[in-house]
Amino acid sequence: MNFRRKKRETPEISMAPMIDVVFLLLLFFMVTTTFNRQTEVNVKLPEANGAEAEAHEKMITLIIDADGVYYLKGEDGLPHELVNQKIDTLKQELHKIAAHSSQLPFVINADGKTPHQAVISALDSAGQAGFTHITFATQESKTGK
Repeated sequence: MNFRRKKRETPEISMAPMIDVVFLLLLFFMVTTTFNRQTEVNVKLPEANGAEAEAHEKMITLIIDADGVYYLKGEDGLPHELVNQKIDTLKQELHKIAAHSSQLPFVINADGKTPHQAVISALDSAGQAGFTHITFATQESKTGK
């Protein structure tokens, strides 16, 4: 009989599989995370004193940034830049929307530094598309009434 004890091997922990799992989790969270900051359009509305407009559940919103770039707020509530910035493209998009919802309020959110021509072109395009309830968004004056 052999009563000698076998020499025990010291247990080892391999770090490679653990690192692989951590990287896979990191990759999963990076892919599934939405970055809301990228979908925002930085618009500083002009100031005005006046009564607040009625709040509507559904409305069509056209956003014009300081450079005169047009964004239409979609069904998902996020602004989407037009394919190109030609006025004909804006007219086509507005005609598509107006075909089934021309009675909804049409709100133009133009930055305070937007070129005047961009705002007038948008207003004209909305009128030609058949929108009748067109308003401009402003923010309350900081100096008060």
